[in-house]
Amino acid sequence: MTETTTTTTSTAQAGRAHVPDTAEAILAHARTLVPVLRDAGPRIEANRTLPEDIVALLRDGGVFRAAMPKTWGGPELTSMQQCELIETLATGDASTAWCAMIGMDSGIYSGYLDDEVARAMYPSLDLANSGWIYPQGRAVRTEGGYRLTGRWKFGSGSAHCDWLGAGCLIVDEDGTPEPDPVTGEPTHWRVLVSRPDAYTFHDTWHTTGLAGSGSQDYSCEDLFVPEERSFSFSDPRRTGPLHSSPDAILRKMSGIPLGVARAALDHVREMAAHRTDRETGTPWTRDHRVQSTIARLEGELLAARSGVYASLTRQWDALAGGTELTDEARVATAIARRHAFRTARDIVQTLFDLVGGSSVYKPSPLDRWLRDAWTMNQHAVAQDSILQLTGNVLLGGKSTSPFF
Repeated sequence: MTETTTTTTSTAQAGRAHVPDTAEAILAHARTLVPVLRDAGPRIEANRTLPEDIVALLRDGGVFRAAMPKTWGGPELTSMQQCELIETLATGDASTAWCAMIGMDSGIYSGYLDDEVARAMYPSLDLANSGWIYPQGRAVRTEGGYRLTGRWKFGSGSAHCDWLGAGCLIVDEDGTPEPDPVTGEPTHWRVLVSRPDAYTFHDTWHTTGLAGSGSQDYSCEDLFVPEERSFSFSDPRRTGPLHSSPDAILRKMSGIPLGVARAALDHVREMAAHRTDRETGTPWTRDHRVQSTIARLEGELLAARSGVYASLTRQWDALAGGTELTDEARVATAIARRHAFRTARDIVQTLFDLVGGSSVYKPSPLDRWLRDAWTMNQHAVAQDSILQLTGNVLLGGKSTSPFF
């Protein structure tokens, strides 16, 4: 099987209005989308992938171009601005924010490719990426590129993406792993990028939460991918804070749990104005139990959010200034990210319990937020293994993660 080499642009290009092209404009536009996404939430979930009109809102709102470089005319949002953008979208719908978070990796991935190649692949700044980067596949080196075989999970947004990545290990014809030519590590991890129609998709995404993300499996066998359309996170071609450390693709993830927790808290606070305790007859606005719970959860969200943005800012400033990160700064973003995911889940669970029986009905957004929160916490960045990996670094050990 051979990858198609036809270059296409977004189908949304014709007749499009001006796309927001600065951080301020993109963030402002995202705020206008929140009520639209909130209303569309049940439809997005039922569709099990983002509907075309929702994808168009993201594309035309400049979301997919968020990380595109300024040298191309892109906005090149900082990691903090990217996180804020995703957080804003997540207050409207978590699945949409998840797909946006993945789709806007286009700008980051482009910095690991030769500039001429990347410009040809992304003739529009508004093309979306998708794909599972961890090395689930194997690629045999051949003339001009690789023959790729494998099956990958969690292809979030793969139904609407323009380019689809697949992580793999490079091996020879006998299956012997090739060492990394840059780091000297015994295995060579690369991401091979192809058009989505080069893969076979599998309808596997039947889940508790984040149903609308369409994170289906995809596979290929003996797919030829040109060398130029592959990259290693250890060998960036572009300089700057978005490429000085490979964790740039993860930094914005915290926006999703923070946004969901914010939406849930706002929802219950608005509900409190019209709700009375059934047993005591006390209005919720004067109920000490409700008052204390809301204040405690606001404090927990404030602390989690502050940790995320403070650690991102510290890292960004160091990378932008060419300052070597301390061990504490290297792992702080990963620790804060995990904490944000876990804290958001606890907040939504507590609010679900506080509201009681009415929260179990699917018309209640609390039901969807809770299921989304539990599902997103199954991602690797929210697992206890992050504590072991970062704790090892804090106690003087060598990092075994490529991302910090």
